[in-house]
Amino acid sequence: MKKYLYFGILPFFVLMQNCNETRNSEYYSQEDYPIVEKYDSHVHINSFNPAFLDFAAKNNFRLLSLNVAAPEYVPIEIQQDFAVEHLKKHADRFAYTTSFHIENIGDSSWQERTIGYLRESFARGACGVKVWKNIGMEYKDGKGTFVMIDDPRLDPIWDFIEKNNKTLVGHLGEPKNCWLPLEKMTVKNDREYFAGHPEYHMFLHPEFPSYEKQIEARDNMLAKHPRLRFNGAHLASLEWSLDELAKRLDKFPNMVVDMAERISHIQYQTVQDHQKVYDFFIKYQDRVLYSTDLVFDDSQAPEDFLKHADETWKSHWAFFTSDQVMKAPEVSEKFEALHLPRVVIDKLYRKNAEKWFPLTLTQ
Repeated sequence: MKKYLYFGILPFFVLMQNCNETRNSEYYSQEDYPIVEKYDSHVHINSFNPAFLDFAAKNNFRLLSLNVAAPEYVPIEIQQDFAVEHLKKHADRFAYTTSFHIENIGDSSWQERTIGYLRESFARGACGVKVWKNIGMEYKDGKGTFVMIDDPRLDPIWDFIEKNNKTLVGHLGEPKNCWLPLEKMTVKNDREYFAGHPEYHMFLHPEFPSYEKQIEARDNMLAKHPRLRFNGAHLASLEWSLDELAKRLDKFPNMVVDMAERISHIQYQTVQDHQKVYDFFIKYQDRVLYSTDLVFDDSQAPEDFLKHADETWKSHWAFFTSDQVMKAPEVSEKFEALHLPRVVIDKLYRKNAEKWFPLTLTQ
C-alpha cells in the first residue's frame, strides 16, 4: 500500500492500528486526515517549483492542475511546460488538463490549429481540456458577437475530445452573485473578488450575455454532445441552488461537478437547510469532486502559500467529515458540518476523480 511510504518515520504497528480503526468505522475523524488517500481535482500550478507537490504528498494528496487561458496567468503553452515537467517527475501524484485559444475562431484554419495543439497536449500526457469564462463573457468574434460555448464552430473540438476519451472541464459563466450588486451577494469571497475585478462583475455590464444565457448555452452544448464527459467546474455555476444543480445532473448523465472555490456556497446553503445539503451529497455522491482552486506560482513565498493550503484542506475535511458547529470567513453565520459517511468521503476525495479522469492519478 503505497500511501504508507509517506509516513515511514511512524512505527509500522501504530500506522496499521490507525488504518484498521479507519476501516472499521462508518465515519472518518480528524485524526484520519493524514492517512486517507485524497485528491484535489482543481488546482493551478504555474511554476517549476515542486514545493506544492511535495507538501501534497506529505498530506496524502494528489493534484490535478488545470491550464487556463486567463489573462492573469502565463500563456497556456508555458503552463503546459510547467505541467509536463511535473508529470515527468511525479506521475504518481500529478496530472493536468490542457486548454486552447479561442481567439481567431473565425479563421478558416482555427479548428485545425486547435485540434493540432490538443493532439500534441494529449501526447504529452494531458488528461483533459479546460475552457474558461472568456467564452461567453469576454471574447467576441470578428462580427462583434459574443462567442458562446454552444457555438457550432466549437463542435469539432468537443468531438475530438470525446473521440480521445478525455474530459472537458468547463468554467462557464460565474456565480449568480456576479449579476447582483456587491451588498446583495451571499458570500464574502464573491464580494471581494468582484470588487477587485469589476470587468467580470456583470451587474455593471448589462450589455453582456445574462446569467441565464450562460447556463442555457452550456446546457445546449451538453445536449448536442451527450457522450462527452464533462466536469462543470465551480459547481457548474449553479452554486446558488443544489436543486438546480440536481436537475442538470439528472438530465446529463455524463456530467460531474467540482467544488473549486464554491464550498462556501455549500456552507451558506447548509445554514439555510442542513438536511437538504446532506441529502444532496448522499444522492449525488458519485457526481461531485473535491477541489479548491488553489493557485501556486512564484508570486508569493512558498511557505505562505503552503500555510494557506494546509488551513484550507483541513477546514474542508472538518466540514465534510465531522459533526461540529463551524465558522468560515466567507459565511456570516455558523453552520453544522455535514458528517458524511466514509464511503461518500472516499468518492468525493478519490474515487470520482479516478472515474471521471480515467487512467489519471493512479498508481
